[in-house]
Amino acid sequence: MTGKIDARLAELGIELPEAATPVANYVPFVVTGNLVFVSGQVTLWDGERKFIGQVGKDFDIDEGYQAARLCGLNLIAQVREACGGDLDRVKRVVKLGGFVNATPDFNDHPKVINGASDLMVDVFGDAGKHARFAVGAPSLPLGMAVEVDGVFEVE
Repeated sequence: MTGKIDARLAELGIELPEAATPVANYVPFVVTGNLVFVSGQVTLWDGERKFIGQVGKDFDIDEGYQAARLCGLNLIAQVREACGGDLDRVKRVVKLGGFVNATPDFNDHPKVINGASDLMVDVFGDAGKHARFAVGAPSLPLGMAVEVDGVFEVE
């Protein structure tokens, strides 16, 4: 039986990537109590690196938005793993943290990270509304344009 969130993903035409394996000494998520802390997700699609470069130089705001959306898809894929495949267990997206690999003069980080934030609301509805930060960085792992981590409340 397809769950409510799986049906919503299908309705939106959203396919989730495979949950990425860690590239260093960390785990992709930690479940403690009713919270899932998802490690920073970068712009990978099934192991293929996407959006390599800096926003403000190699990418504009709209492309950065798409990069952040891809990070959001990877966050949801990790939460799906943490919930044993049942995304209906997600009660709330609590917080997202967004890092934008940007040029020193770029200052529209929130518009970029909206790619992940809008995705959470599209998929989870009101439960997708969350606290957040969006900051710039001079570089990110593997040269990726965006990285986003998240905290989710689950049943």
